[in-house]
Amino acid sequence: MYDLPTKPLRNDSQWQQAAPGLPMTPQPPRRPKRSSCLYVLLGTGGCLLLLVCILGGVLAGIALLPSFTFHPAPQQPSYTPPYDEASTFGSTPKDAVYRVMGKPTLTPAFINLVLARNDSPASGKGQALYDYGVQYGVDPAYALAFFWQESHFGKLGVAQETHSLGNIRQRPDEPAYQGYRLYKTWEEGFEDWYRLIAQTYVQGWGLVTVDQIIPTYAPRKDNNDEASYILTVKVAVDKWRTEITPKK
Repeated sequence: MYDLPTKPLRNDSQWQQAAPGLPMTPQPPRRPKRSSCLYVLLGTGGCLLLLVCILGGVLAGIALLPSFTFHPAPQQPSYTPPYDEASTFGSTPKDAVYRVMGKPTLTPAFINLVLARNDSPASGKGQALYDYGVQYGVDPAYALAFFWQESHFGKLGVAQETHSLGNIRQRPDEPAYQGYRLYKTWEEGFEDWYRLIAQTYVQGWGLVTVDQIIPTYAPRKDNNDEASYILTVKVAVDKWRTEITPKK
């Protein structure tokens, strides 16, 4: 027989009963609390000194704020839609007859205004458009109206390449682009249009009004809407004449 031990085999305080009927599990020993590395390195005095330095830096930054210049973010430019010249035209002509020959009813400055607000590549050419009208006896208002109808003042179609006011068909042995007369400058295109209207249509063929000229100038057989063309020229001239008081 063996004698029962009189001394416990283990320290029960180091063991933990997980659940009834299960074996006892050892409880891990407690670790002593550690101080932060910063505290260990600097000690109490060093930490206080560091805190004072940080606080001083914050106060110095606040004191310097008024000396900084803050630049606001640049504002995006507002979008301005292009000017819609046609939206200002009327729907019914004011006069019964529109004769193209006559004194100018528009000024060079006003012609420049119309070209500029429509972003025409011929902007700034108002004086030339006016002067050639005076030279050939044709009211420049009609030239401007044809220019709008044909290419929106040079912005559409072949006029962008030809510098042509009226998209005039080419003649044999002359510079051309896709079947239309080609000019080096807008001024050349202006003068040729005035010459064509004054010398060929009016003097040569006796066609003196918008209603007489356009069926030959822009015939239906060339896929033109003659009635629409005539109406556009008339209401455009009406609109510009009422928009300005021309200089005599």
